[in-house]
Amino acid sequence: MTKELVVEKTNLKYEENGKSHWTSSMCQDRLVVRRGQQFFIIIHFQGRGFEASMDKLNFLIETGPYPNEAAGTKAKFTLSDSINEGTWAASVMGQEGNNLRLTIFSPPHAPIGLYKLSMEAVTGSHSNTFTIASFVLLFNPWCQADAVYMDKDDHRKEYVLNQNGIIFQGTTSYMSTLPWNFGQFEDGILDICIELLDMNPKFFKDPSRDCSQRSNPVYVSRVISAMVNFNDDKGILHGRWDDNYSDGVNPMDWIGSVDILRKWKKSGCRPVKYGQCWVFAAVACTVMRCLGIPCRVITNFNSAHDSNANLVIDLYRDEKGDRLNAMNEMIWNYHCWVEGWMNRPDLKPGCNGWQVIDPTPQEKSEETYCCGPASVKAIKNGDVNTRYDTPFVFAEINADVVEWMRKKDGTTLKLHTKTTLVGLMISTKAIGKDEREDITYQYKYPEGSKEERDTFNRANHLNKLTANEEYPLDDSMKINIKVSPDMNKGNDFDVFGMISNASSEERRCYLLMAARTVSYNGRLGPECSKKEIPSLTIEPMSEKKIPLRIFYAQYCNHLKDSNLVKVKLLLHIQQSQTFLVAERDIYLTNPEIKIRILGEPKKFRKLVAELSIKNPLPVPLFGCIFTVEGAGLTQGQKIVEITDPVEPGSTVTVRTDLMPRWAGLHKLVVNFQSDKLKAVKGHWNVIVGE
Repeated sequence: MTKELVVEKTNLKYEENGKSHWTSSMCQDRLVVRRGQQFFIIIHFQGRGFEASMDKLNFLIETGPYPNEAAGTKAKFTLSDSINEGTWAASVMGQEGNNLRLTIFSPPHAPIGLYKLSMEAVTGSHSNTFTIASFVLLFNPWCQADAVYMDKDDHRKEYVLNQNGIIFQGTTSYMSTLPWNFGQFEDGILDICIELLDMNPKFFKDPSRDCSQRSNPVYVSRVISAMVNFNDDKGILHGRWDDNYSDGVNPMDWIGSVDILRKWKKSGCRPVKYGQCWVFAAVACTVMRCLGIPCRVITNFNSAHDSNANLVIDLYRDEKGDRLNAMNEMIWNYHCWVEGWMNRPDLKPGCNGWQVIDPTPQEKSEETYCCGPASVKAIKNGDVNTRYDTPFVFAEINADVVEWMRKKDGTTLKLHTKTTLVGLMISTKAIGKDEREDITYQYKYPEGSKEERDTFNRANHLNKLTANEEYPLDDSMKINIKVSPDMNKGNDFDVFGMISNASSEERRCYLLMAARTVSYNGRLGPECSKKEIPSLTIEPMSEKKIPLRIFYAQYCNHLKDSNLVKVKLLLHIQQSQTFLVAERDIYLTNPEIKIRILGEPKKFRKLVAELSIKNPLPVPLFGCIFTVEGAGLTQGQKIVEITDPVEPGSTVTVRTDLMPRWAGLHKLVVNFQSDKLKAVKGHWNVIVGE
């Protein structure tokens, strides 16, 4: 009687499969592979080896709580020499004694997620079923048949494998950089990303359909957009913009996604407090890259929030030039979202490639706070009828800005229309280096060009404002605001109102200059400086320079974490009864965190990071804390507290240990905060040898 076939153990070849699937960091104690690409396992049989003449092996692959062949979440297959790349399959790669080496093929359109592989061994009338493997299947940007395929290796290394990044903030006049630890391959992050998919409301409503739809990166990215915010579900981040963060973490203090995702998991999927647009975007980028969708963080400077979808932002002022707007329509200094790379078979040809996905909760899309994916190519061409949420994103980068003045008698007059204010210097991290890449051209034609205006008109711009009365123009008068160099936090500094009169007659004017602190999304703080000149004469063919001094003592207690001051210049020309208004946002620079790495960077050899910062303020700093993290350098965040105050002009230095866990390029990211000096960032690249 032939002895039945019994599996004693399996070898899932973590190292070999991890290397070939670019998942080595996640393959330490489990199998993680990418779809559309073969992987290898070795089955060791007890007593005797496999004999093709008498044994038959049947395989069953399943994912999700209700596996179903029609839904693509279940498949049955046998050993075969002929492989159809569009289906699950298995073939013998080699045999030595009782060890059978198998190649398993997955289709490039299989749903991603956690899988179970079972095998039935049939010998004559006897059969035994064994669980061979549990593994995670990811999207595959290296596979040409995958919807997320990316053909350039340096692009895949940047947008899938790079665990570090740079996010751009500030203003169009002065950009600041925020280093970020995405950490998509850090311990536990993959499990958290899978759990995030399982916590989405669509899974609870119809788990079979949801798991089936996980084959589609369009569907998965839309789920991620909704789940990164908590507004409709058990999402990751609680958004807050009112400066009241005492029961959580100030959004400016985050320097990486890993701690946020681990906090969400540890709390039982309760929202982590708090996030703002760059935090939402960075966490989404971590999840997308972890699951295998190429992703990058985008910053759009002068980003419009068009709540009524008419492609016009109406900004109202009183006769002193102060804004009267509610927050439903605003121009943000900047706004961050992510782009995911994927095909769009659901859209007309030409819409593949980068897609905008915005997890910041702004407006509902199909009854859920999410946005995208919206094709960047469709946005550029003004094809706002394409899915998803293209009109909203189009307005963020293309809306016209109409400024109004509401007079004391209640009448409203239009000051001017600006068609080139919104959607400037759209930025992302450059490939392979910590520099800015300007990708504005990918979103829009040059401002003011015929193509740009044609695209705007194609997007069905409804100019409902043309019938309103407008102020007369005085083209001979021009105003703008200039700044002094070295505007550092802690300093007093000057700004200048520049007024030019190109006419042959003098102009008598009323002038008002004022400065107020402001958040990155346009929320104004108290006034910190003001100058009013009731009667100002501007001579013919001349220019006048009016200084406004802004004192640290006046702005220090009201400066937002974004370090922005908004300066306004209002000029009322008495002869023509014309009002001119100019505004400029000023970024006050933080001091530099100096970083030194002590020791030779080798894998599993302790290093020391020396961190120092100089107090630039005229007052002592209390409650000083350095927060440090880096993928492959630290196990989570490391916090170093300084008990003594740091006096004005003095430097504080601390040290903390690092332990590199793999060779290659690492980035150490540092945040410094105190009572008066907050959200100071620094980073340092560390090249670790074997």
